[in-house]
Amino acid sequence: MVAMSQAVGKAVISLCTGLEDAEKVTVAFLVAVGAAEQGRTTLMFLTKEAVRLATGSVATGVACAGCPPLADLVARYAAAGGSYLVCPLCFDAKALSAQTLVANATLGGTVPLWQWIGDDPVVTFSY
Repeated sequence: MVAMSQAVGKAVISLCTGLEDAEKVTVAFLVAVGAAEQGRTTLMFLTKEAVRLATGSVATGVACAGCPPLADLVARYAAAGGSYLVCPLCFDAKALSAQTLVANATLGGTVPLWQWIGDDPVVTFSY
């Protein structure tokens, strides 16, 4: 069993997979929700196909029997204060509109990612 301590610091979950691998997306959101709900300042960095998840109603469905609905995880993530940084190169390559971004999403690449991290200790996950 993993020892639990008071959650402090930041968490970054990097996700490059979209709904073509719904189980991987679900796992990434479970990790992000867990971090955010435990009080960590949490950012999901979305690249490649994952950028679509930050637009309107794309993040839907259930990945597997027993998995929570993705829409529920997205709502919990937002309610816990989680945010998204969406790769603008990937977003533009898919001809998506910035007006479709969810409220807790911002277009930004690696420089804004490093600025967000700053000098703080950060736990990272990549999917």
